[in-house]
Formats: sequence, structure tokens, C-alpha cells
Amino acid sequence: MSYRIVIPARFSSARLPGKPLLDIAGQTMIERVWRQASRSTAEQVVVATDDARIADTVAGFGGSVVMTRADHPSGTDRLCEVAEQLGWDEQTIVVNVQGDEPLIPPAVIDQVAANLAAASGAGVATLCEPITALEVFTNPNVVKVVSAASGLAHYFSRAPMPWPRDAFAGGATALPAGHPAARHIGIYAYRVAALRAYVGWPPAPLELTESLEQLRFLANGVAIHVAHACAAVPGGVDTRADLDAVVAHIAAHPTN
Repeated sequence: MSYRIVIPARFSSARLPGKPLLDIAGQTMIERVWRQASRSTAEQVVVATDDARIADTVAGFGGSVVMTRADHPSGTDRLCEVAEQLGWDEQTIVVNVQGDEPLIPPAVIDQVAANLAAASGAGVATLCEPITALEVFTNPNVVKVVSAASGLAHYFSRAPMPWPRDAFAGGATALPAGHPAARHIGIYAYRVAALRAYVGWPPAPLELTESLEQLRFLANGVAIHVAHACAAVPGGVDTRADLDAVVAHIAAHPTN
């Protein structure tokens, strides 16, 4: 199976300005993400940015970089521009690896690409993990997904779903054992044809309501394959506390 990786990286960040260039135990964040991605079986790994400082840094550690427009409304639009610039055909599989996930397991990247390659009826693939804690289940910042037995997503939501009606009607203070709630993990594999279609559609009402761009695919009939991740996926770096946690993890696991 052949696929490509694109790592979108923007300099601006409300909570951590210059996030891709922050130092993590002697390497910039973008270099650590690139090195994790390069441990996968992808045919090509490309950083997509609109910032010359990031481009120069990537070139300095030997990575490939594509300069993209600065006015993209989402990372998905930026991926599509990369596909156009590099001339990838409609069936090319592209994995979007977020530029703020320096601990992303390479096996998970390979997994989501392989899942899409095997799911001929899907235009997109993504991953999830079980939710076992009530506070996670009810947190609107945690995106939940419900899927069919086929592995195709029914819906993504910030709301707690599926709702365990009987357990909660009885006053339960914890999720019932075996409850099938799943947290969506924000790694995606796309067929280039789906990317091209996406950028041509207006934002969907459900997408705007939930602030979840993947709902634009579902609203337009593009199936999304979902599977449980084969390895734990640490969260991305959004805050200084997240950054400190990653630095501590790397110090405790220097060979990872």
C-alpha cells in the first residue's frame, strides 16, 4: 500500500505563538512530528506551511516542505492545495498528521492509511478510542463518534452519545460497564478525490452547529471509516502544560 503524509504547520497560535518552532528537549516540535511520521511506511512526508520561518526550519533538518496560501479556512483545504501542487491523482491516499502531535505513534499513521485503502466505499478514514470516564463522556471538548457494524461513521458530536438512558434514569454516577462510547482521535486519511470535493462544498449546517468539519463529508454523502486505534494516541500540544507534559514524557522515555 502506498500513501503520503502531509503535516500542516502554522506559526500563529492563540495560546502558544510559534508553536511548531517551540523547543522540545533539543528539537523543534515540527521536527519531532516529522521524525515520528517518517518512521511510518509512507512513501512521502511533506510539511505544509505558509510561514518562511517554519519552511527554513524544515529544510534545515532535511524535511520536505510545500509553501501554501495563508488564507485557508482549515487544514483540510491546505491538504488539498498540497495535493494539487504535487500532482497527486484522485485515488492517492493522504494522511493528515497534526503538526502539534510530537508523540504520534507511527503504527497509528499506518493503520488509518491501511483502513482507508481497504474500505473501498469510504472517502475518509479516522480513528477512535474507548471512553470509560463520565467526565470525558460529558465534556463538549471531547468529540464522540457512533459507527455502524461496517465501521462507517453514523455521526460525530460534542454531545455525549450514545446516551445510556436506563442507567442514567436510575441515577447512575458513572458510565455503565461495557458502554460503547468512543472518543474521536483527530487523525485522518483521505482520498484526494474527497479532498477536492470537500473544498468545493459550502460549510454544512451540522458542521457549523457542532464546529466539526468532518460533518461536511457526511452531509454530502462521503462515508468515513472509523476504527479503534491500535496504540494509545497522546493528545496534542495546545497549552504550556501540554508542552511540559511532552517534555517530561520524552525525558522519561529517551529512546522512544
